[in-house]
This record gives sequence, C-alpha cells and structure tokens, in this order.
Amino acid sequence: MAHRVLETGTGELLAEIDQGVATLTLNRPERRNALSDSMLEALAAALAACETDREVRCVVLTGAGGAFCAGGDVKAFAEEGAGGPPPQEKIEHQRRLQRATAGRLHAMAKPTIACVDGAAAGAGLGLALACDLRIASEAAVFVTAFARVGLSGDYGATWFLTRMLGTAKALELLLFSPRMTAAQASEAGLVNRVVPPGEALKAALDWGRTLAAGPAVALSAIKGNVLRAVGGDLLTCMDLEVNEIVRCAETDDHAAAVAAFAAKQTPVFQGR
Repeated sequence: MAHRVLETGTGELLAEIDQGVATLTLNRPERRNALSDSMLEALAAALAACETDREVRCVVLTGAGGAFCAGGDVKAFAEEGAGGPPPQEKIEHQRRLQRATAGRLHAMAKPTIACVDGAAAGAGLGLALACDLRIASEAAVFVTAFARVGLSGDYGATWFLTRMLGTAKALELLLFSPRMTAAQASEAGLVNRVVPPGEALKAALDWGRTLAAGPAVALSAIKGNVLRAVGGDLLTCMDLEVNEIVRCAETDDHAAAVAAFAAKQTPVFQGR
C-alpha cells in the first residue's frame, strides 16, 4: 500500500495514508487545535473517504504542535458574540457535524485510534473518546471543560463518559471539570496505553499498522460485536456473535490463517 497524501481543502486538517493507516492531524497549533467549522467539515469529509477507501484499514486521529484538541474555539465564540443563525439552524448544523465526526469515528467498521499529546478538552475530549482506542503521552491532559464556559457537553462526551466510567464519575468530571493526567485517565479506563513524551504517535502508528495487517473482516466484526454488546442482553449478543463468526469463517483471511497455522507459518491477510 503506497504512501499518499489526501487533499482536505484546508491547512487545518492534514491527512495521509501509509501502510493501510490513515493519519488525520488536526492542524491549528496556534489555537491548540481548537475546532473551527472548516476543520470539522474537512474532518467529516476525510472520515467519509476513509470509511469507503479499501486501502484504509485503520484511522489514527492526532493533533499538531503538542496538543490534541482544545475543543470549541472559545476565542472565536467571543469574537462572534450572541448573533448568528437562529437556534434551530445551529442545532441542525451541529448535529450534522457531530454525527459526521465523532459519530463516524465511533461507528465506522474500521478500528480508530486517538493519539493524545497535550490537552484533550471539551469537544476534543469527545473526539478522543469516540475512537476505539486511545494512546496518550505522559504529557496528555484530559478535561471536560464544558461547565467552565457555561456549556453542557457535546460530541458524545456525556454518552462516552457515562458508559466508560458510570454515572457518578461522569457527573463528577462534567460538573467539576477536573484535569486528569494521562496516568489518572489510564487508571480510570479512558486510556489504553501511556507512553513517554514524543512517543505517542509512533505507538499509535505501530498499533495502526498491526491492525491494518490483520484480518479486516474479522476485526470489523469484533468491533461491531463489542459496540452492540453495550446495552444489549447476553443472548442477543451471542446471536450476533454467531452470525459474524460464521461470516468470518467464509473469508479468504480465515482460510489463509488456517493454512498458515498448519504449516507453522505467519498468515498474510488480504482483508477479504
């Protein structure tokens, strides 16, 4: 799989594909990668492209300049003032963007990894939590931040925190907005792996390449099984598992793995 750069239409989002891994970089370092409409539109388009691109087996989301994402651009909020479109128009606009970004990171059939260095705050925290896996540097900081600016939460942060941590802990983080270190986030179960400063992207890409080289149909089924297991009962989950494992057993990747096992070799997966 050759390296290629994806055109995003803006310098606020960088995108490239290499060895089956799409790396999407939020690129407003002067604002700690705070979200702008143009960045979000570009991210939505890039994620949609990654979802249908057969060369993309895994997506890594990261930020430039030593920060992941500071969330909404509060400075821009202040500059815009209280004007703008009517509330219902704002609701529809935000609903579309949030579903096309955090919603797609969570639901797409391919594994997604957040590489967090520096701050993941507000909506930025929501984007990180929307990914399937999170790798953080020791310098990472996680904070809800919504209440600090008189807001309630978006980009799925409420949903993800409640399901990952339970009601009481989610309320604590949302009401008080404490700063969580990478170690604290790992202990709480929000982060899969903590690495030294400067090593987060390498670690995320290592994981991404491992997943990209894996059996794509089976990995997609595993992700789907886990997502549907949240809130589902055991028997329904087992029925879904049966459907998926029978489907996976018909794939070329499964046949290759069985043959490689018998020959005591390492299988080479083709993603079909």
